[in-house]
Amino acid sequence: MPGRLDGIHALITGAAGGIGAACARRMAGEGAQLLLADLNGEAAKSLSDELGQASVQADVTRAADIDRMFELAYRRWGRLDVLFNNAGIAEARRLLELTQEEWDRTLAVNLRAVFFVLQAAAKRMRQQAPIAGSELRGKLIQTASIAAYRGGLAIMAHYGASKAGVVSITRTAAQVLAADRITSNCVCPGAVDTAMWKKIDAEWSELEGWRIGEAWKRRTSVVPLGRAETADDVAGVVSFLASRDSDYMTGQAVNVDGGLVMGN
Repeated sequence: MPGRLDGIHALITGAAGGIGAACARRMAGEGAQLLLADLNGEAAKSLSDELGQASVQADVTRAADIDRMFELAYRRWGRLDVLFNNAGIAEARRLLELTQEEWDRTLAVNLRAVFFVLQAAAKRMRQQAPIAGSELRGKLIQTASIAAYRGGLAIMAHYGASKAGVVSITRTAAQVLAADRITSNCVCPGAVDTAMWKKIDAEWSELEGWRIGEAWKRRTSVVPLGRAETADDVAGVVSFLASRDSDYMTGQAVNVDGGLVMGN
């Protein structure tokens, strides 16, 4: 039986772990051809070998690395149908103790790089023929967060600000690129059981004087659906956004959070 992503060529940034890796496995399983990019090149290659896909080591904050990612994709396929613009970082810091260096580091990865990766993809996509079986030339998918609406928690002001920016960029790109037949959407996960959240839990728990695991327990105890989120919960939605089934969606920030935020 054909997969719903057969014939789709996609680049995933931040692909080596967490949400990125779960989406890579889901999309590969549904027939997509993938280029997996990550700062950790060895981990990206390990996953690409597992899935029979391609990988590249890349620091998305560096213009030369962004160019190299896209050059490799277009050399390999002659086109790029989907960008999953997923690379990101997080850390827990008190509002009044947050340093300029910490702010700049988070915004550099989570917002500045997201914009310039999106821009690089769009410049190329608008010059290519439509995706097979679609009216669109390309699809841009960003990873935002419900922190965009919740202020990033009291101990993650810089993270929340960066993700609010991602939602804004996503919607602006949707407006600007619609005439070029390129869509732009983002997913807004909640508390996802990944290495990133383990790091947040450790830092947040230390700030509050809790035992390790307490911050995660408190955050997930109020999820209306009654369980913590997994990366696979996000992967199904990203795969849908990458598919032809979502061709008439653009400018959307899709909450995938078990009900933590009902509406935005």
